[in-house]
Amino acid sequence: MATTTHRDHHYSIQVQTDELAILYCLRSLADYSQKSGNTRIAWTGTTKEKWLRENHMVKFHFSQQEYRQNFINEANRILPDKSWQVIKIDDTDPASPKN
Repeated sequence: MATTTHRDHHYSIQVQTDELAILYCLRSLADYSQKSGNTRIAWTGTTKEKWLRENHMVKFHFSQQEYRQNFINEANRILPDKSWQVIKIDDTDPASPKN
C-alpha cells in the first residue's frame, strides 16, 4: 500500500493520558507503528488543544489492525505503567481530514 487516505485509516484507538509529554510520545509511536502509507494520518487530530478539550483523550487511526497492535505493544513496552490507558478500540472508525 503505497499511499493511504483518511478513509483507509479506520482501525482506531482512543487513549487517555494526563501527561502532555506522554501524548507526544504516543504521537511518535503512532507514526512509527504505521509502517506504510501516509504515516501522519495515524496521529492527525491529536493536538495539545484537542487533548485539552477532550479531557486528556485522543484517537489514533491506523490502516491495518497489525499497525494498531504494534502501537499498543510498543507503548506498553516503552512507556511507564499507568501513564496512559486504552479507552476504546474500533475497527470501523475512519480518520477525519484535519480542518
